[in-house]
Amino acid sequence: MMNADQVQRVDAWLLEHAAMPNKETGLRAAFPDLHFTFCDDADVLSDDAFLASAGFNLYLIDASSHCLQLTVDLAVASGLVVASREEN
Repeated sequence: MMNADQVQRVDAWLLEHAAMPNKETGLRAAFPDLHFTFCDDADVLSDDAFLASAGFNLYLIDASSHCLQLTVDLAVASGLVVASREEN
C-alpha cells in the first residue's frame, strides 16, 4: 500500500534529479520499498496518470493479482510507472 506522501516525495526527487544520467538506479536506491517501471508516456495505454509533473507522469501500479495493472487506488498500489513525456 502506498500513500500520497510517498508519491509526492518521488515526484520531488525526480524533479530535483532531472539531469541525473542514471536516475532509475538513484530512484530505486532512494525508495527501496517501492517498485518502479520506466517508460515513455506514449507507451502507457491510460489517461489516468495519478500525478502529472514536469516532463513525466506517474501512474500507480497494482501488483495484488497475478499480473501487474494500473490503478488509481492508493490503497492497492505498490509501485509507480515513471512515464517520461516531451514537453511542448
